Amino acid sequence: MLIDADNASTAHFDPVMTVLAELGTVNIRRAYGNWSKATLKTWAALSIAQAIEPQQQFDLTKGKNATDMKMTIDAMDLLASGRIDGFGLMSSDSDFTPLVTRLRQDGIPVYGFGTANTPEGFRRACTRFIDVAALSAQEEPDTLENGPIQGAPKPPAETVAAKAPVAAKGVDPEVVKLLIDAYDAVKRDENGFAALSAVGQLAGNRSSFDVRNYGYKRLSDLVKAVPQFMTEVRTGGQTWIKRVR
Repeated sequence: MLIDADNASTAHFDPVMTVLAELGTVNIRRAYGNWSKATLKTWAALSIAQAIEPQQQFDLTKGKNATDMKMTIDAMDLLASGRIDGFGLMSSDSDFTPLVTRLRQDGIPVYGFGTANTPEGFRRACTRFIDVAALSAQEEPDTLENGPIQGAPKPPAETVAAKAPVAAKGVDPEVVKLLIDAYDAVKRDENGFAALSAVGQLAGNRSSFDVRNYGYKRLSDLVKAVPQFMTEVRTGGQTWIKRVR
């Protein structure tokens, strides 16, 4: 997990780690920035509490982002080691798009975590891109129930407001088209039903969208909200879908 501390908030760290824990073990946690800056004080505190390696990079020239270069070099070194099965990049900076593209050329999945304003190029380059605000909104009830992370800095008032529980958003027409195209391409039974797992795999291979961005935790929940499909749960709990319009 590589964190661009200049372009990421500590308030989103815990939900991001929850997602990555579902994908595998996060053995490397590094956050990059100029730690002499007051704006990174909350990251400094969280680094101690969450065993994050702070990577110091001074601003060598005004207007030049040396942090990005350091983070990119480390990512390539980790790739060359042959010990990494996947990368998580926590940033909203489109400058990392070439890095993501290069990592994926070696067959390494890259999971991007950024804000809703993250440029589309970076989003699409990632294997999956997840909106951290939407993700944090889903995780907030659990956070309140279990209590705050010991030693973690208290988020500012505006962050708490942004993390208030929200209703699931409407599904983007582009995502609906993506699901329809995937459904049309996979094998269907005699009644026109296709396994949702097959549809999801094909859609995932073509796009970086993630259901969490729309307020859902599972693809099956998202599909149920799309009127173009009907769902059916069969023996074994597998979900099948059929296009109805």
